[in-house]
Amino acid sequence: MEAILFTGIQATGKSTFYQQFFADTHIRINLDMLKTRHREDILVKACIAAKQRFVVDNTNPTVENRQKYIALAKKAEFKLIGYYFQSKLKEAIQRNSTRTGKTCIPEKGIKAAYGKLQIPSFSEGFDALYYVTINSDNTFTIKEWTR
Repeated sequence: MEAILFTGIQATGKSTFYQQFFADTHIRINLDMLKTRHREDILVKACIAAKQRFVVDNTNPTVENRQKYIALAKKAEFKLIGYYFQSKLKEAIQRNSTRTGKTCIPEKGIKAAYGKLQIPSFSEGFDALYYVTINSDNTFTIKEWTR
């Protein structure tokens, strides 16, 4: 049983990373798709009850934002893995500018998430943490953090 939490501002590659690495094995929990916290809570609790692997593909910028997922996962004895997506504001705004439609986030939204961003740490309850950077060719570099 495995719960994965992504942390990073918008346009840092989180959803693309999910598609490339977890789409075949983990349920995607994403507030953009589910629209409400109520729906999100239902799906998280269903994954926990079914012992189904899942990925929380949201910005999760603060310790407080992450804590509700962490508490549920730890209580259910899920392995908790965090992926922090390098969040350089200028680069994220540039990548976002190439998006169209609803996927294009207002710049003020990206700046707001950046202003709240707290890098995850093992002290939150993670069993493993990884640092992810998106490369110029849209591939990813993943580095495991050590305690």
